[in-house]
Amino acid sequence: MSPRLKLAALFAVCAAPFVLGWLAYEYRWIAGPTANYGELIAPRPLAGPLAPLRGKWVLVSFDASTCGTPCEKKLYVVRQVRRAQGKDAERIERLWALIDGGKPRAELLAAIEGSQVAPAGSEFAQLFPGNALDYIWLIDPLGNLMMRFPADPDPSKMIKDLQRLLKYSRFG
Repeated sequence: MSPRLKLAALFAVCAAPFVLGWLAYEYRWIAGPTANYGELIAPRPLAGPLAPLRGKWVLVSFDASTCGTPCEKKLYVVRQVRRAQGKDAERIERLWALIDGGKPRAELLAAIEGSQVAPAGSEFAQLFPGNALDYIWLIDPLGNLMMRFPADPDPSKMIKDLQRLLKYSRFG
């Protein structure tokens, strides 16, 4: 075998893992579950009631002020997920965006103490893809919508997602 052919074979053997890895990533040859539980969304900037919360990660849930059982559960999960972050809990804020002009019950406000409650006009809710009520939304410290979780999430998976984000993020 000629020296040039040996050199070409050596190069091909060394380059093959990189080329095959790139092709597998680019063309998604290996389909499998993603590491995150929440659904990543192409970042889009938001404003409205989020302006005072800039610089923090924000968990947003949309519901009516009458807040039935599913709404209460969603608010409870958001509160517990934030608390589960330990020392990083201060980096996360919670926003309950009211889709109507009503006022929530006093005992409910006491139960979600520390949450921001703000009226959300229809134009603000329209900035969120799909039906805003069907998800718990995550907004990054720069004010970009970036992830959503189902309205009835698995709290342990949601906690893991947030722990991972807070561990690798220098913002917020």
